[in-house]
Amino acid sequence: MNIEAITTLGHLKETNYKTQSVKDELRNNLITKVKQGEQVFAGIHGYENSVIPELERAILSKHNINLLGLRGQAKTRLARLMTNLLDEYIPYVSGSEIHDDPFNPISRYAMETIAEKGDNTPISWLHRDDRFYEKLATPDVTVADLIGDVDPIKAANLKLSYADDRVIHFGMIPRANRCIFVINELPDLQARIQVALFNILQEGDVQIRGFKIRLSLDIQFVFTANPEDYTNRGSIVTPLKDRIGSQILTHYPKTIGIAKTITAQEAHSDQRQSGNIYVPELAKDLLEQLGFEARNSEYIDAKSGVSARMSITAYENLLSTAERRALQNGEDKTIVRLSDFMGVIPAITGKVELVYEGEQEGAAEVAIQLLEASIKTLFPDYFPRIEKLEKSNNESPYDDIISWFFENTDFELLDDITDKEYQQTLEKIYPVKKLLANHQKDVTENDRYFLMEFVLWGLVAFNKLSKQRFSDGYQFNDLYGNYIRGL
Repeated sequence: MNIEAITTLGHLKETNYKTQSVKDELRNNLITKVKQGEQVFAGIHGYENSVIPELERAILSKHNINLLGLRGQAKTRLARLMTNLLDEYIPYVSGSEIHDDPFNPISRYAMETIAEKGDNTPISWLHRDDRFYEKLATPDVTVADLIGDVDPIKAANLKLSYADDRVIHFGMIPRANRCIFVINELPDLQARIQVALFNILQEGDVQIRGFKIRLSLDIQFVFTANPEDYTNRGSIVTPLKDRIGSQILTHYPKTIGIAKTITAQEAHSDQRQSGNIYVPELAKDLLEQLGFEARNSEYIDAKSGVSARMSITAYENLLSTAERRALQNGEDKTIVRLSDFMGVIPAITGKVELVYEGEQEGAAEVAIQLLEASIKTLFPDYFPRIEKLEKSNNESPYDDIISWFFENTDFELLDDITDKEYQQTLEKIYPVKKLLANHQKDVTENDRYFLMEFVLWGLVAFNKLSKQRFSDGYQFNDLYGNYIRGL
């Protein structure tokens, strides 16, 4: 259809155009895409067998939808992607504030225009990208904001009395007629404001300030809510919940692989970073494991959740930490080191809500403990397991490394040394090279030194070595060597 040639109601009639409700649009276009095997919610990972099927069923049922889940679970992203199921363009009466359907006008302006001009009524076209409206629910939102109110300035300019419905200023919801309207964080909306939504959801009509005006609005509502809000800030009133057709529970990524895919997709890295900084796969795994450990940590409020944005911003910080070091050393390329993870601490501390015990520990200390817990979790995937209790006569593959640190005190690994100095420092620990030769024979040169440092941090995490932070880096020691030498 050539929409540029269709500028009047008469032209539109000649095309035999049939209008449909926004919910029918979504349903019919979804049916077409599913039949053709097209992916509707592209860029959403980990929901293929859980959230997306439920969302598609809700659309097929023509339900208003509530997406319930903790922060950083792509609730708003899902709602935005629903616009892909709308028709590319829809016609409306030119000048209409509420996108009146030319074949079914509901506003006084549109009805009077069509009555006056008939088939010469001007027609405009609305693209689907402009059919998404969003409002963050905050305690200061009013009924006038959402639905509308009397506009005294309009009354004065048009010389109308307040009894005339032309003095009404439409709120966000009427202006979203024939569109998708999203209210984020619904429980934050005051109960009396939620009550004002009853008729709109049930009957599809809106009433303003006692006027005898009924606008049969055509809107697909999508609400988002955080379970934490139900106890901390507010709740969804029961009659409103009853009018929401489907409530869909979202969740965090179930596996590290899915989490890595999301981070890689969402992280905003400079082209120079992605081209000049090599990130070992183990580093990416550790970064995602931080999120999994945080969600299970006794120091972090589980009800608040740990957003996927934590991993995304942490990855960006990790690249920037390595980039800054390379710039200081005048190096064009570099490889991420485990010690670079100290640069991701600000991305963690700003994204988690600590319980009382966590506040006592301190946010930075909790972040370091999360890193050590991540190392302990992934360590057995690369090297022999370190048991808590070991028989004294049993040999361990780590005995030579521990002995090396007993004999070589005050081993230091500085933060900002060059790649060559970093490699030479790790090469001194020949038992670690031997461990890699026995258990990681196929490791690439780029991953080799990260794994060597990973061994040291792993032995610290399992209490086989000690580690101390100073201003320029880390010092690794035998666990009891200094004490014994003192005696």
